[in-house]
Amino acid sequence: MSRSAHPAGPRHGDVLPEGHFTAPPADLNLLDPKVWSATVRRTDAGSVTVGGIDVRDLAEQFGTPAYVMDEQDFRARCRAWREAFGTGADVYYAGKAFLSRAVVRWLHEEGLNVDVCSGGELTVALSAGMPAERIAFHGNNKSKAELEYAVKSGVGHIVVDSYDELVRLSWIAQQQGVRQQILIRVTVGVEAHTHEFIATAHEDQKFGLSLSGGHAAEAVRRALTLDGLELRGIHSHIGSQIFDTAGFEVAARRVVGLLAEIKAEHGVELPEIDLGGGLGIAYTSDDDPREPAEIAGSLTEIVRRECAAADLTPPRISVEPGRAIVGPTAFTLYEVGTVKPLDGLRTYVSVDGGMSDNIRTALYDAEYSVALVSRASTAEPMLSRVVGKHCESGDIIVRDAFLPADLAPGDLIAVPATGAYCRSMASNYNHALKPPVVAVADGRSRVIVRRETEEDLLRLDIG
Repeated sequence: MSRSAHPAGPRHGDVLPEGHFTAPPADLNLLDPKVWSATVRRTDAGSVTVGGIDVRDLAEQFGTPAYVMDEQDFRARCRAWREAFGTGADVYYAGKAFLSRAVVRWLHEEGLNVDVCSGGELTVALSAGMPAERIAFHGNNKSKAELEYAVKSGVGHIVVDSYDELVRLSWIAQQQGVRQQILIRVTVGVEAHTHEFIATAHEDQKFGLSLSGGHAAEAVRRALTLDGLELRGIHSHIGSQIFDTAGFEVAARRVVGLLAEIKAEHGVELPEIDLGGGLGIAYTSDDDPREPAEIAGSLTEIVRRECAAADLTPPRISVEPGRAIVGPTAFTLYEVGTVKPLDGLRTYVSVDGGMSDNIRTALYDAEYSVALVSRASTAEPMLSRVVGKHCESGDIIVRDAFLPADLAPGDLIAVPATGAYCRSMASNYNHALKPPVVAVADGRSRVIVRRETEEDLLRLDIG
């Protein structure tokens, strides 16, 4: 098919269908640095490069779809978080966003710790050389085997999520002849302004022990009596993809209030608090994320002020950025397969991936950006919906976006800000093969997680 404008579908200036989208940019070739990683550039010839490598070369060498990760940008974000909080705090990278051995090695080299929430994530972190004492282990229903593994490995902190886990973990630690350091996760009653499925500090959900209901205070009482445990502090996490830091300030104030109650009742000043993660990133040009330095300044000041008012020694603060570090560092590279205009509605652009490599649009109604990256175009913008190849009408990657009207099969398009929760939530739906993760830096590229093969699928199917 030639690269000529498609005869149907809305153009700039037409009456557009109902839906959430922004007006088309003045120039579709421009790449908003807010949503793309730091080394992404459009060349004078029109194609896009990352880490000094042309995306057309990446597609030829590694195939599509592929997650392309900007190592330089990842490391820079690690340093920004570490420097923002300084030596008086700890930064734990939330491994659930995306974890691989290469990523763990980068984190170790940049001075960050790792937060894991399964035995599998713990195995990856340990196998890549992360010291066990710099690992924290989360989860609302850790198995006995996982807890035994964590204690035996010497994990620094285990974040306890229930009364049952307190007893179970204490017994395991005593059996191994150690006192396991723990934090108690509390729900502070803050309604984060985010999707229902990723808001985690309101009362009606599975995580943590209620502050207002007295369960958190009771968990503290029990923890202080158990010989196998050393209670180090309190943990709070209010949700994900949050832009307004006011919720974090309310959570910090309530956690410090609990510390004051613990001191009054038990004569103990707990030395640590973990305020979680969940800071949002820019998926579209409309998003306005906060910088690490601003976040660090706000959180440390509110803790210092509240502790002074309660006559408490300020505890050591921990935070857990995951998406905020890895999300902006990667994009997903696709090849266009079909372009289908619908009269008066939009143009459907089908690519060679879909909900198996990015479930977030279907699951959370997440919004993404998209751009033509294999060439430049002077064609007018057309309202598009980027969809995958799966047998689901909900197989949508980008719900509403503007792409050039001369888009054609064989073109490469890329969806930025897919470093977090895309590869880690990827599936084999329709027996699709999970894409590789390709790291790029200084003109070099390498696979850090290889593409799945049909042999991988069949290896698990024992017939």
